[in-house]
Amino acid sequence: QVQLVESGGGLVQAGGSLRLSCAASGSIFSINTMGWYRQAPGKQRELVATITSSGSTNSADSRFTISRDNAKNTVYLQMSSLKPEDTAVYYCRAQRIGALYFDYWGQGTQVTVSS
Repeated sequence: QVQLVESGGGLVQAGGSLRLSCAASGSIFSINTMGWYRQAPGKQRELVATITSSGSTNSADSRFTISRDNAKNTVYLQMSSLKPEDTAVYYCRAQRIGALYFDYWGQGTQVTVSS
């Protein structure tokens, strides 16, 4: 079992920045990929960024940077130059891809960008 707790969401003006955190606990040694996803009202959940256990990152938007602190078992999403269309619930995801696959999601944190 893996537990994920997101934090750092809130209301920010367009052009501003925000950093989200995702603290993982439980069987974290088995995780090989963590990511941030978002879901806006009436839209499908979409990938924002991922990071692997080897440190490889992938981001759907250059304004968003994913990073991690292994000592704190925490993954971060630094968001800059935010736009109203970035408004969504942001979810943290932890996966083990491959043998002994698993997939866990956090409860989500709301990010609202005002114009």
